Amino acid sequence: MKSSRSVSAPTSDCNASARSVVLVGLMGAGKSSVGRRVAARLGLPFFDADAEIEAAAGCSISDLFALYGEPAFRDGERRVMARLLNGPRAVIATGGGAFIDPQTRTLIAELGLSVWLRADLDLLVKRTSGRDHRPLLRAGDPRQILSELIEKRYPIYASADLIIDSLDQPTDITVVAVLRALAEHAQELGPPADSGRIAGNFSQ
Repeated sequence: MKSSRSVSAPTSDCNASARSVVLVGLMGAGKSSVGRRVAARLGLPFFDADAEIEAAAGCSISDLFALYGEPAFRDGERRVMARLLNGPRAVIATGGGAFIDPQTRTLIAELGLSVWLRADLDLLVKRTSGRDHRPLLRAGDPRQILSELIEKRYPIYASADLIIDSLDQPTDITVVAVLRALAEHAQELGPPADSGRIAGNFSQ
């Protein structure tokens, strides 16, 4: 199911896998804004992994990078993702580098359903312009940095379970595209093996 989805609303009820939905992609792809709305439509809790990391560490992501470096940050990120994925079913928006980390990616593959919000360079530059809280964009020209991240990371993001194009359009259009892809994926899987767990209804 590695293709973009149409944005028409799902038309039939179906039960999905009991796994958490994990949104992956570069900064500016819309993971948090889309994730919140998808979670609300599914009646599931929403978690922003970066916010959870900041709460656990007691400081901002920028400070974590500056004080301890990226390796220490990734270690904390792995622990937070493990906690979220082992908890109740939810919608989780990850930081841009989470899915790139092999251990975190394996964890997501084992316990979650990954959805890549794929956006082009112009949109990412537009959405991240003027924001100074993203450590990776402080090292030089943001457009050049984002272009390099696209080249390095998009082949890895492409291994996600589902791929949705995040375009320069109202967020709700992307939300419906995600919901439809989840519904179709659930139909292909059939009923969850563990019928004792509650699976949300993806039909909207």
